[in-house]
Amino acid sequence: MDPSLSPSVVAAVLGAALLHATWNAIAHQTPDPLVGFAMMGVADVVGGGLLALIGGLPSPAAWPYVIASALVHVAYNLALLAGYQLGEFSQVYPLARGTGPLLVTLFALVVLGRPVPLVQLLGILAICAGLIALVLVGGVPGRKDTPAVLAALGTGVTIAGYTVIDGIGVGTGPLLAYCGWMFLLQGPAAPVIALVRRRGRLRAAARGSTLRGLTGGVISLAAYSIVLWAQTSGALAPIAALRESSIVFGALIGAVFLGERMGRRRAAAAAVVVCGVLALAL
Repeated sequence: MDPSLSPSVVAAVLGAALLHATWNAIAHQTPDPLVGFAMMGVADVVGGGLLALIGGLPSPAAWPYVIASALVHVAYNLALLAGYQLGEFSQVYPLARGTGPLLVTLFALVVLGRPVPLVQLLGILAICAGLIALVLVGGVPGRKDTPAVLAALGTGVTIAGYTVIDGIGVGTGPLLAYCGWMFLLQGPAAPVIALVRRRGRLRAAARGSTLRGLTGGVISLAAYSIVLWAQTSGALAPIAALRESSIVFGALIGAVFLGERMGRRRAAAAAVVVCGVLALAL
């Protein structure tokens, strides 16, 4: 493990992983997911605004990363929303989360030309095997399963995108300003989409979804702020890997609280993905 990863950073990232899995479970169980994501956007605007007031303006060098991160996070939320509307939490969540670090590593190898050590290469292969197993655990996906799988994979692509952007951008500082403006800029998108798509019946659609959405938004904001703080240590790869322990938390939440069938095969597949992700940190 990277020597710059102190026990406090490890504990904080693991806590953020649990929070992340929790807000995703809340989002999946919200009666109207679109309204729920809209309320999360409201939480981002309020929380991000408070952080921006405290932290002030980002440095000039930070603005391109702040704006790019906000845009990719909007795409991430839309892809995740689609996935939760189309598939089971215990399948969509691990598939989406496991794809991100895999793509980040492949980007470094193919685009940046950085060599990948044997252990990390084995981690990539383990992730591939685990992801394929997650897709096939209930049998070969039929035509009806394809949209959920594609949405999950699309979510993974956006995770890889904002991971790379924020991994670089968070070093431009100051941290509170970076976090605040990133959340503040991404927040309005989902509420605007909900207003357009639920026009005339937003109040009725909000019943049962508002509190869950706001709660999920606060948890999400807290979880990712912790991750961004941890990334200032410079140990980006280990932190990204540790964060994906949320795959295990997500699978357990789906089985214990959401009544979704875990099964030995799905549990084993999720464990293989996590082992692969952790190998990328070595």
